[in-house]
Amino acid sequence: MGILMSALILQTAPTIEPVSLAEAKMHLRLDTETFDDNLSVTQSLAFGSHAIADNYTTHAGAAVEVFGQQAVVVLSAGTCGAGGTVDTKIQESDDGATWTDAASGAFAQITTANDNADHKLAYGGTKRYIRTASKVLVAACEFGTSIIANAATLTDEDLLTALITASRQHVEDITRRALLTQTWDYSIDACPPGDAIKLPFGNLQSVTSVKWKDADGTETTLTEGTDYLVETNGPACGRIVLPYGETWPSDTLYPSNPITIRFVCGWEAAADVPATIRAAVLMVLTDLWENREAQSQAAAYNENPAVSRLLASARLWDELP
Repeated sequence: MGILMSALILQTAPTIEPVSLAEAKMHLRLDTETFDDNLSVTQSLAFGSHAIADNYTTHAGAAVEVFGQQAVVVLSAGTCGAGGTVDTKIQESDDGATWTDAASGAFAQITTANDNADHKLAYGGTKRYIRTASKVLVAACEFGTSIIANAATLTDEDLLTALITASRQHVEDITRRALLTQTWDYSIDACPPGDAIKLPFGNLQSVTSVKWKDADGTETTLTEGTDYLVETNGPACGRIVLPYGETWPSDTLYPSNPITIRFVCGWEAAADVPATIRAAVLMVLTDLWENREAQSQAAAYNENPAVSRLLASARLWDELP
């Protein structure tokens, strides 16, 4: 059949990075603001006497944007009525409209035994928005919630943001992986000789489409489950596999990129990226930041032995067309 040729085109870049701007600032010890300037306090649920409601919607707070910031949620409890209880949890959202409960985001229940006190809980997720949601049982209770965010800034924030992306891309080049959710088009110029097509970058989440063109340029979209099966294979390279009795298209194919597979890959959240890879990203970032105006030194990060050791076990060695 000859040698298969392939092409890769990024369709959708990651919307988050393996390290946030706040984490990068902390790692580099960068901050040009005062402690007071860095902190913002935003009310989610106004303090007051809140009536009995056996649900988490009646007393849902307002959304607060915390993307890229450290955040702590404060529950200020006043007096609970006799036998009254308050259950409060942190909820998170990508868009401020659809909400899910944050992991480890439930406060200890407020009762008459621990009311008239402030309670705090750190938010450890990666979503853009958070809020609180509370239910009140038995008797009305006084309480409210606020969100404290650490929004430390520095003059070269735009540069640092760009270097975070550059560091992630460099680690992706070394490991041959896509670290966080991104969409790619993978095109090959002929059907493979076997019953499977291996996809690059590892951590395959899904295959959006498999399309092929005949000699006249007429495009056909294959059906998952009927024409092909998808193997995600965890952190290894995913594959598209023929079901029993099926074959790849046998027609004469279009001369330019006749077969195109669109797929989504990468870890879904920054917290899912292995600690060794995140450490390597921070190490590359440090070299780029500290040596950003010295070309001879800046080139050194490419041969940093610590980065190589951190990434040694993460590199994908699979051969692709």
